[in-house]
Amino acid sequence: MDDSQNPIFVTKPFLPELSELMPYLEKIWAGHQLTNSGPFHQEFEKELARHLGVEHISVFVNGTLALLTALQALRIVGEVITTPFSFVATTHVLTWNRVRPIFADIDPETFNLDPEKIEAAITPETTAIMPVHVYGTPCNVQRISEIASKHNLRVIYDAAHAFDVKYNNQSIAAYGDLSVLSFHATKVFNTFEGGAIVSHNPEMKLRIDRLKNFGFVDEVTVLEAGINGKMNEFQAAVGLLQLQHMQEVIDRRKAVHEYYVQALSRAKGIRIPAALPNVERNYSYFPILVTEEYRLTRDGLYEHLRKHGIFARRYFYPLISDFSMYSHLPSSSPANLMVAHRVAEQVICLPLAPTLEKKDLDRICDLIV
Repeated sequence: MDDSQNPIFVTKPFLPELSELMPYLEKIWAGHQLTNSGPFHQEFEKELARHLGVEHISVFVNGTLALLTALQALRIVGEVITTPFSFVATTHVLTWNRVRPIFADIDPETFNLDPEKIEAAITPETTAIMPVHVYGTPCNVQRISEIASKHNLRVIYDAAHAFDVKYNNQSIAAYGDLSVLSFHATKVFNTFEGGAIVSHNPEMKLRIDRLKNFGFVDEVTVLEAGINGKMNEFQAAVGLLQLQHMQEVIDRRKAVHEYYVQALSRAKGIRIPAALPNVERNYSYFPILVTEEYRLTRDGLYEHLRKHGIFARRYFYPLISDFSMYSHLPSSSPANLMVAHRVAEQVICLPLAPTLEKKDLDRICDLIV
């Protein structure tokens, strides 16, 4: 099979050499502690906090359980304003916590929640805002903070896409009351599965850590109904190893991103979202918008790429608000989410991975241009 027949998927997780992992596994086998805040778990939290430049972080077995626990940690009830333009877990965690999601429209440039639409959606039942840093592009954190302070609301950021993203020389995970990261295999930084909550004081970290361990205070005391969200020693070991390669990974992803920008800039009808100022990016995704000027529809381009073994993804389509369990909500009305619907009908994320080579990128871009 020649290279032109090999499938290229939307992402391919970075994995260090297996030989680099073996010393970690030998220590796990020697110690026989596989979970319950073992030595690698403790070391990973410490090194992760140092890497991100944050003070308090709690690691989880996956990002969805971290989001669930963040809502519990802040005792969120009533209504939460969130985006329809995200992976469905963002809204599912609200439903699992018996919180009513209220969808607001997105900004046409960043694809993040539009702050003015957030404020318009606030009701007496609103207790929090859950924005998403879509594709790793930071939300308007200053304006969202102003709105939250004005209306006495909590802010929980879904920062699943935003590992190592900085805004004004500070980790984007440092914003909000809590910020939740994902270390899923599809992310820039992965521990196979995994996630974390960034908090701002030792009392909140202690509460989060208790909630992720069934609510235990000590061996004989349980204060509240917690959950099993603990990261195991294997995941923590993978995370420690991955941290050593992060600059290399991001540099490679940046090179892929820049190649796409140069190659696709001449494609009429293809819009590439602009970068924001004062942001250090992680190049987690490469979204393009297929506008009316392009020779194919978005779905036509999607199928054209698939026919040639290029498995791009329509992130995020359909909107969360279009799924049957949410479409009945008043805030799911298309008239309320006009920008989100337009973007969802036009967007396609091209393959982006640190292992992509020039011949792969030429193959993809030649099919588009």
